[in-house]
Amino acid sequence: MLKAIKAFAESHATSPILVFEDDTGQQVDFDLRGTDDEILARVEPAKPKQGPGRPALGVVCREVSLLPRHWDWLEKQQHNISATIRRLVDEAIRNEPTSAKARFAIEAADRELWVLAGNMMQCEEASRALYARELDRFDTLTAAWPDDVGRHLRAMAARGRVKP
Repeated sequence: MLKAIKAFAESHATSPILVFEDDTGQQVDFDLRGTDDEILARVEPAKPKQGPGRPALGVVCREVSLLPRHWDWLEKQQHNISATIRRLVDEAIRNEPTSAKARFAIEAADRELWVLAGNMMQCEEASRALYARELDRFDTLTAAWPDDVGRHLRAMAARGRVKP
């Protein structure tokens, strides 16, 4: 995909290029300088550092604040505290309700909406319709927008069709 983006950037030097992570709606920036191999090398994950811990798994240390009763419960579990917390989070991810997934999809669509169509007619109303889960109305409001923008945003919004 990066090779195609670079080829487009080279043939359309004055055109802005926006790349999004559709699951989150976050804009992603790439350094397109250099050869294809150099570009790909910059986006590959860094080699894990040798040392204590589990860097090969991508473990990141952060602070967690819990009440004493939570720490007591965690200390009584079969596995160490970090492993227990990872298992609890994995279970929560697996059992995430469809309403939460729909909310994440709506939020991602709205992030992209404001970047791609913030100056379009009815953008604010489209955003309101999105959060109100009035997706048929959203489709109608975005129908007059440029085909690629409207089609993409409607596809993103469609992932949020599950009612909370």
